Amino acid sequence: MKQRTLWSAALVVGLTLTSGCGSASGPGSSSGSGDKLVVWDWKSGDAKVAAYVEKAKADFAKKHSGVTVEFVAQPFDQYYTLLGAAIQAGKGPDVLLFNGGGQIRDRSDALAPLDEYVAQDKGRLAGWDAFTKAGKTYAAPVTLQGHPVYYNKDLYQKAGLNPDSPPKTWDEFVRNCGTIAEKTGAKCLAQGNKEGYGIQFFLSAMGSAVLTPQEYDDWIAGKRDWGSANVKKLFELWKQTGDAGLNTDGANSTAMFNDAFALFNSGKAANVIGLMSDVGHWKDFAEFLPADKIGVMQAPVVNPAAKPSLPYDGGIGYAVAKWTKDPKLAADLVRSLTSADALKAFYENGGAVAADSTIDVAAGGPAVKAIVGEVKNGKPALHVALSSKTLDLMGRLSQQLLSGSATVDDAVTQLAASDKTG
Repeated sequence: MKQRTLWSAALVVGLTLTSGCGSASGPGSSSGSGDKLVVWDWKSGDAKVAAYVEKAKADFAKKHSGVTVEFVAQPFDQYYTLLGAAIQAGKGPDVLLFNGGGQIRDRSDALAPLDEYVAQDKGRLAGWDAFTKAGKTYAAPVTLQGHPVYYNKDLYQKAGLNPDSPPKTWDEFVRNCGTIAEKTGAKCLAQGNKEGYGIQFFLSAMGSAVLTPQEYDDWIAGKRDWGSANVKKLFELWKQTGDAGLNTDGANSTAMFNDAFALFNSGKAANVIGLMSDVGHWKDFAEFLPADKIGVMQAPVVNPAAKPSLPYDGGIGYAVAKWTKDPKLAADLVRSLTSADALKAFYENGGAVAADSTIDVAAGGPAVKAIVGEVKNGKPALHVALSSKTLDLMGRLSQQLLSGSATVDDAVTQLAASDKTG
C-alpha cells in the first residue's frame, strides 16, 4: 500500500463533515498580503481544536515572525459553495482545508502542487493518497478518516450475547440484531441518510466484506464494474437494511450529523457505522457510553472470498491556492498545520486520529486502540475513489432504494454512467 504507515483521522473527514463556527465571508474579503496569510476552513472556530490552531500558529511564527495568520472558519454546509465562488473569482484565501478524495481532486486546477515543499513530511504522515491527482500532491493530511463499525457492548450483553465476540458474518449480524431488538427494543443500525451520506459510510464499511480483494483494488484503481454481482450485492444489502427494518426509523429524514449518532449514543441502536475522527467516533461516543462499552468490529463477512479490512484515507488536509502571492510561504504554513505538536493537540482535544505516525494513542481507550491496530492492514475507502458528482447521485439513489422507488439494477446503471463521465 502506498504511504500507508502506522502511526493515527478527520478527524474528520473527513467528512470530515462537521459544521464549523463563524460566519461566511465572501472570496474577495479574505485575501492575504505579503505579510499576512488567510486560512479558510470549517474547524478553527471549534473550541476543541483551539489548542491545535495555537500550536500550528506558534510553529509558523518561529519561522516567519513577521507574518500574520488569520483563520476564517466557514460553516461546513456552505464551505464548498463559498470556495467555488473564490475559485471562479481567482482570489481568496491563501490556504484552504479540504476533505480527501473527490472534493479536492475536482478542484486541483485551482491549487498549487506541494510536492517540493512537503517531501520531508512524507514518511511521518499517512493518508497522502486522498490528496493526490495525476501523481501530484495538493494537500498535506491532518487526519486519517475511516469508517469502523461500532457497537454498544451493553446492549449486546443485555440481549444475552457475548459483547467481546461480535458477529463475524452478515447472517450472524442480522440474527444478533433480531435478538437485541427482541430483548432490548433497540434497532440494529443507527442510520442517517437525509444528506445521502449514509450510503457512503455503508459502501465503504461493508465493501471489503463483499468484494474480493482484487475487485476492491480494481475499484480503487478506477476499474469499477458496476454490473458485477458483488457490487450489486452491496446495494442489495443497503436496501435490505430498510426493507428488513434494521435501520432506525426515518433514515431518509434523519441527518447523519449528528442525529444518527445521537440515536446510537442514547441506546436506540446497537450498531453504527461511524468515523475514526472528529465526530461520530470513539471520543464522541465516550461522552455518553463508558469507554469499555464501545466495541469495534470488522465488517461482517458476506462473501467467503472477501477479506475484511478497515477502510480509511486521508481525512482532511490543508492546500495552497494557486493565486497566493508566495506559495512557499503558504506551504510553510501548511507544514506547521501538520507539525507533530499541532497534530498531537488535535488528537488529544478534538479526538482526531491524526495523520502523524509518531503519536501514541494508548491512553485513548479500547476502541481507538482497536482502530489504530487495523490501520496497517487497511485499504482506501471505496466512496473516496468516486467523483463528487457520482457521490451526489449515489446519495439520491440511496434514498430511493430505501423508499422503494428505485431498483438496484436501475441504481447501478445510473452510477456506472456517471462514473464513466467523471
